[in-house]
Amino acid sequence: MEFLFELIFQFVGELLLQLCFELLAELGVRSLADPFRRPRNPVLSTIGFIIWGAIAGGISLLIFPSSPITDPTLREINLIATPVAAGLFMALIGKARLNKGQELVRLDRFGFAFVFAFAMALVRFIWAN
Repeated sequence: MEFLFELIFQFVGELLLQLCFELLAELGVRSLADPFRRPRNPVLSTIGFIIWGAIAGGISLLIFPSSPITDPTLREINLIATPVAAGLFMALIGKARLNKGQELVRLDRFGFAFVFAFAMALVRFIWAN
């Protein structure tokens, strides 16, 4: 029973860490989006979110240098599971904003949110102790 609780706690910890950084990134993107309302190239946006996700992963390593998930197999599963969960969460936020009539930014869509979270998770996977 302790193992199951520890396993759930580890995944939830990683997910919360990535969601915090993704929400902070979205706030930054939202605040900068107004002056630049013209349509953007999705390929360049994807590359930008990869870079921002990698930067967020590096910053998170300064705050939390070790991963709460110690098992190598679980860390590999986390490399996909957490970005999928973060992407779904951000898509739900985007849907709620759309229902309220608010303008969406790219992080409000699953694909861009997944790319950001995956880049962050990959940096943490490679360099976290």
